[in-house]
Amino acid sequence: MGTPLGDFIRAKRDSTQPADLGLPDRGRRRSPGLRRVDLAARAGISVEYLTRIEQGRDRNPSIAVVNALADALSLGPAERNHLRYLTKISGGECVAHTRPAPPPRQVRPSVRRTLRLLEPGIALVTNRMGDVLAHTSAFEAVTSGTGLFDSDTPNLTRYVFTDPRARSFFPDWDDVADERAFDLWLGPSLDTYEWFTAELAPLAGPDLTRRLNQHVVPQRGDLRLHHPSGRELRLVRETLELAADAQQLVVLLPADEATAQSVDDLRRPAHGGLRAIS
Repeated sequence: MGTPLGDFIRAKRDSTQPADLGLPDRGRRRSPGLRRVDLAARAGISVEYLTRIEQGRDRNPSIAVVNALADALSLGPAERNHLRYLTKISGGECVAHTRPAPPPRQVRPSVRRTLRLLEPGIALVTNRMGDVLAHTSAFEAVTSGTGLFDSDTPNLTRYVFTDPRARSFFPDWDDVADERAFDLWLGPSLDTYEWFTAELAPLAGPDLTRRLNQHVVPQRGDLRLHHPSGRELRLVRETLELAADAQQLVVLLPADEATAQSVDDLRRPAHGGLRAIS
């Protein structure tokens, strides 16, 4: 049985061309990308050891080996962080000893007060699973009519992968789907990851499974929205990590004057303020 670490290394090896690393082309091969022997040589480890890591038969490579593989694959900073995280969970440090449970949904009072100070801006509190835990009235205004809040427990990941309206709401749906899938790997523990994928995977199907196995580190550029009213929005995202709570405070800022005006127009019919979802 493989591990997330082994899957990621194999996926990166398959997507890396020898020429990208200054290596000669050895001709046709059965699978695409970098040969295992070439990666092992660059990392200074044996082919047999690399095979064990990729196949999940060695779950605890040393920090030196992990760093050597990162160097050999020329990983960027975000990919290196992901590699270290996968090493941790593959080694069993986050493996559940009890039945997996959903992540907590409580938002601290001080975080709620912070969110309230951001009115009338667009902001929300979420977690890596995609649960929308609290939000400003402006966030509800820009997502009105999209179907996100049709559930009593709105979840961005479930919405993106299971609601057909999401593909219209997010013009860059593929990029958003990559982000939502990748963030499942960054959940607060393997417990919550297993709980959520067990609930979501049967509904989301191969769109989610393929992205999880690819381990694509998203770029996270501006967020484009196509509101059901016909308005086109472009938003800059700023994220504050609430590490103690395994949550994020996300603020969405209009990227241009047209978006700012559209947000004002959408907010006018709305009443009330901060909303927390229990």
